Amino acid sequence: MPVKKKQVQPRSGPERAFGEVLRAQRKKVGFSQERLALESGFDRTTISLLERGLTSPTLRTMARLCKLIRLTLSQLATRIESSRYY
Repeated sequence: MPVKKKQVQPRSGPERAFGEVLRAQRKKVGFSQERLALESGFDRTTISLLERGLTSPTLRTMARLCKLIRLTLSQLATRIESSRYY
């Protein structure tokens, strides 16, 4: 029986920084992962993977999420660059 490999959250990097910004802003606007998933058309699991830095978002994904969490792409980029994980 194969052993399941546990997903390990990256310690740093742009994906982790993006995830931190996404989670903080999502909570600030009062959205659950489920609600953000429903309104964005993504699966809740996808939102979770993005927030944990396990998946890298496309530009299209970032633009779609930014509209919902009330950030511009430039604000998102600034916050990512200011993240302790970047």
